[in-house]
Amino acid sequence: MTQFILWGLTASPYQLKMQSLLDYAGHSWERWPDQAGRWSALTMAVRLQSAKRRGAVRRFPAMSAQFDEYPAVPFYTQDGDVFYYDSSALAHHLDDRQQLDHPPLVPRDSRMTFVCQLLDEAFDEFGLYMVHHMRWVTSARTTPMGDMTARELRALLPPGFTPLLASRLYHRQVSRCPYLFSVAPEGFDVGMSPLRTPPARAGFPPTHALLDEAWRRYVAAMESLLAQQPFLLGGRFTLADASAYGQLGMNMVDPEAAALLQELAPRTWRWLCAIRGGEHRSAKGELALTPALQPLMAVISETFIPLMRQNEAAYEVARARGETLFNEAAFARGRALYDGQLLGYPFRAVVKTFQVRVWREVQASWRALQAGDRDMLERDLYPTLRELNQP
Repeated sequence: MTQFILWGLTASPYQLKMQSLLDYAGHSWERWPDQAGRWSALTMAVRLQSAKRRGAVRRFPAMSAQFDEYPAVPFYTQDGDVFYYDSSALAHHLDDRQQLDHPPLVPRDSRMTFVCQLLDEAFDEFGLYMVHHMRWVTSARTTPMGDMTARELRALLPPGFTPLLASRLYHRQVSRCPYLFSVAPEGFDVGMSPLRTPPARAGFPPTHALLDEAWRRYVAAMESLLAQQPFLLGGRFTLADASAYGQLGMNMVDPEAAALLQELAPRTWRWLCAIRGGEHRSAKGELALTPALQPLMAVISETFIPLMRQNEAAYEVARARGETLFNEAAFARGRALYDGQLLGYPFRAVVKTFQVRVWREVQASWRALQAGDRDMLERDLYPTLRELNQP
C-alpha cells in the first residue's frame, strides 16, 4: 500500500474522483492542507508553488505545453517533492505499476478503453458545468462550500481570517459561473445579496435552462443504467465511474441539489453513497459493453461531443486571426469568444485550449480503433457515436 498526499479541496469534483481511484486501488491517502499540521501544510504549499512556477508539476505520462494549464486544485504527490496533476492521468499512473494491486482502472480491451475515455472526458468537461451550476445556482441559498473550503484552508491562514475567506470564496465562485457556462438571465434573483447572486453577462445568452435540462438528462441516463448493472462498464469500478462519481458526488452536500438528486434518481444517490463509503473496492465483476449505456451515450452525443467540436473550430478560427490568449484569462478580457448551440439553446463561451487537447485525444482514440470495432460500437451498441464521424 502506498501513501498519497492529495493537495485539494472537497469542493473539487476532481478531488473526489482521485479519492475514489485511490480507494479502489488500495492506496491510503490524506487530503492536505485540511489533514495536515500548520507547518507541514505551509511547507508543502511553498514547494508546490515553486514547482508550478518552474513548470515542474507533471502530468502522467506527459503534458502538452501548447494546450494544458495547471488547475487551482487538486495535485498529488507521494514524496512531497514530485507533484502531478490531472485526475484522469492518476488512473493511468496507478495502472502503470508493473504489479497491479487492483484490476486496471482503464480497461485493456481497445473498444472498452475508448468508451471509458469518452465517458471520463464527458463527465470531466461537460459534467463540471452542470454540477457547478447545481451548486451555485440551484443551491445558491444554502450551499456550505464557501465555509467548508475556508475551514479546509485554515492551516494556511492567519488567525481569524477564515470567515473573511469564506465570504470571498462565495463571491469568487458565483462570479465565475459564466466562465463555467452558467449565465443567468437578466434580473435573475435568488433572494441573496448581489455578491451571492449568479450573474448575467452582457451579450451572452442565458444558459440556466440549458444546464437544468442537461443535468436532468444525465441523471435520468445514470438511473436507467444503474437499474441494469452496478457500474458504467459492467460489474466493477473503472475510471469512467470515478469521473461520474466526482461530478455528481460533489453536490451531495448542497441541500437543494442533493434533495433533487434523491428525488429523481434514488438508485444513483445510493450508488454515490456507496462509493463515498468505499464499497466499490469489493466489486470484482466482469466488464462488458452493454445496451444499458445507450441513454448515457445519447446525451453525451448531444452535449459533450458538439461542444468539443465547436470549441475546437473556434480555436482554429481564433488562431488564424492571431489570437494568443485563451481560457479564463481571455474570458476576463472578452477575448477568444465564440457563439454556439447545444440542445437547441444558444450560448457564448470562451475557447478552452485544454478542451482542444481532450477532443483531439478522443478523436485520435476513435480513429485508432479497427474499422470493425468502430462499426460494432456504432452499429450494434451505440448508434449516437456516428457523431464522432462528423468532420
